[in-house]
Amino acid sequence: MSRYRRVFVPGGTYFFTVVTHGRHPWFADDIHIASLRDAFRRVRQSHPFAIHGIVVLPDHLHCIWRLPDGDADYPARWREIKKAASARIDPVSDARRERQVWQRRYWEHAIRDEADWRRHLDYIHYNPVKHGLAARPADWRWSSFKRAVAQGWYEPSWGASEPTDIADLDCE
Repeated sequence: MSRYRRVFVPGGTYFFTVVTHGRHPWFADDIHIASLRDAFRRVRQSHPFAIHGIVVLPDHLHCIWRLPDGDADYPARWREIKKAASARIDPVSDARRERQVWQRRYWEHAIRDEADWRRHLDYIHYNPVKHGLAARPADWRWSSFKRAVAQGWYEPSWGASEPTDIADLDCE
């Protein structure tokens, strides 16, 4: 049994990496992306949270969430998102009544300050380029990059080369 300890900060902001089971490319398909989006939408209705940034790649996703004041229960949100998306993506359960869509765990990081937030947001938006899936962040459909540009957080040309502040960051 693992002794992994999670950090719970009520009203906190968190960076997450969530990986598919066996790195299967479930999210290379628009139908599965729609299932994931629907799962996020449904869970946000019952367990609100703000998404500051997100990118969905074929076999994993990264995102930054801000939880409501007084609330630190991101595990319940991930459990419900994974459950809802899995039910639509892979209707077949194994002997343990699990669907083989997601790895069991995920990686989280409590964002410490604005510089940490910015560094992880840059990591999210540059990730499709890092993996050779897009020439620049603006070219990747399944990213919040265009929304971030509209909010004034980035110039549209940002990410033509790897940002130096994320060169040593590995959240895969």
